[in-house]
Amino acid sequence: MGKCILVTGGARSGKSSFSENKANSYGDKVVYVATAVPFDDEMKDRIKKHKESRNTKWLTVETYKNIDETIYKYGQDYKCFLIDCITVMITNQLMEFFNYDVENIDIDDYDKAENHIKDQITRMMNAIEESNADAILVTNEVGWGIVPDNPISRLFRDISGRINQIIAKKAEEVYLTVSGIPVRIK
Repeated sequence: MGKCILVTGGARSGKSSFSENKANSYGDKVVYVATAVPFDDEMKDRIKKHKESRNTKWLTVETYKNIDETIYKYGQDYKCFLIDCITVMITNQLMEFFNYDVENIDIDDYDKAENHIKDQITRMMNAIEESNADAILVTNEVGWGIVPDNPISRLFRDISGRINQIIAKKAEEVYLTVSGIPVRIK
């Protein structure tokens, strides 16, 4: 049964560096699940810097959905999955769910979108539990700032907070990173 470790914190708080250091203890048998989509030059640069910072011997799988399938595929041959990051995964799934038309969202579809994402998370968490490999999940704390001024941002914030709670409840270890300092909170 795989162990789940959740690493959360604000933007540029040191989550990824801390998570990569933890994953290094598993040697080369790490699957890095990258959930970002390089949709513009700035995002391409972020992804490039992330790639440069991690162990080049790790297997990288780029996907933001059906992560359970990746875990089932590689869970017997690898010791650790590093999934970076859950909130980027949520963003990409929300955008895809609403067909990238966030200006004309029907409020009745909010629950459907959240249930779709919860299903993806539930399937991922079940795969982690069934795997022999451990998993380190990186996420953002997005609810500590002001209330967003638009519906899609509020939906993202709310879903992210609820998804983080689901993962934290099942995780054996939870770390909060603040100013580059990880603090174990569970």
